[in-house]
Amino acid sequence: MSPEAIIALSRERIEKGSKSFAGAARLFDPQTRDSAYMLYAWCRHCDDEIDGQELGFNTDAAATPPTQARLSALRERTVEAIEGRAADPIFVALQLVLARHEIPARHPLELIDGMAMDVHGQRYDTLDDTLLYSYHVAGVVGVMMAMVMGVREAATLDRACDLGIAFQLTNIARDVHADAQVGRVYLPADWLVEAGIAPTAVAVADAANRAAVHAVTLRLLDEADRYYASAGDGLHHLPLRSAMAIAAARRVYSDIGNVVRELGPGAGAKRASLARMRKLTGLVTATGDAVGAHTIGRWRTSSERTGLWTMPRG
Repeated sequence: MSPEAIIALSRERIEKGSKSFAGAARLFDPQTRDSAYMLYAWCRHCDDEIDGQELGFNTDAAATPPTQARLSALRERTVEAIEGRAADPIFVALQLVLARHEIPARHPLELIDGMAMDVHGQRYDTLDDTLLYSYHVAGVVGVMMAMVMGVREAATLDRACDLGIAFQLTNIARDVHADAQVGRVYLPADWLVEAGIAPTAVAVADAANRAAVHAVTLRLLDEADRYYASAGDGLHHLPLRSAMAIAAARRVYSDIGNVVRELGPGAGAKRASLARMRKLTGLVTATGDAVGAHTIGRWRTSSERTGLWTMPRG
């Protein structure tokens, strides 16, 4: 397939798999947008392979536990892309992005390591454990996206990582009950124990149990907000159009966390999502965030990242 065909395929996947990210991506300049499409296509494919889904949606295979064979195949094909010898279109997309933006090989492999945590049934005993997982499956994607936008400064890459972690913590909060039903519990076990809940009981539909689990979920969303706030301090380091796209994703996705809060203990019965008008309001507000970051924000001292998890240096 030609690069143009690869980009078209990647665009189709993001438009079907995530309308929120697809909408935000339209704000990028054309070259950045094309790379964002291709990077998303590869990330989405990895998720789908491990979760037995299609573009993030459940299929009959979703109940099948992820296997070492699937993981090994993903790692092998990712290495092929890193070495410039990919054949599958989705991995050619990754290959093009890595070469175009000189992204270090360790970053896509870190995402595969995150997939391995699901395959191997990793336990999340503490918040640090959950944050490490969030880095591998989302924070490192934020880092690669920042590199697509031309960022190389470590401090700004930390802010990009913060946004990816915030997204993943929101995902965890939104999908607590759905994940627990297939044996995955990402809420820190020590928080659950403090709330009087055994990690194995998260999926129990008892009203009192749901209320206790929701209280722990709210605690995780409060943690996510710290990372969203930190990520906002990185916007002024991005080109304006890129800042607008990232601000849009930040606003829209953080508001999904607000919906989880509003739904209360019954949040697990319905997957949290944003109404169209609410999403549009978030996009408009995000424009102000980006413009403000590029004007007043350039003269303001960025907040310290005190107490936030920091990606490994390498």
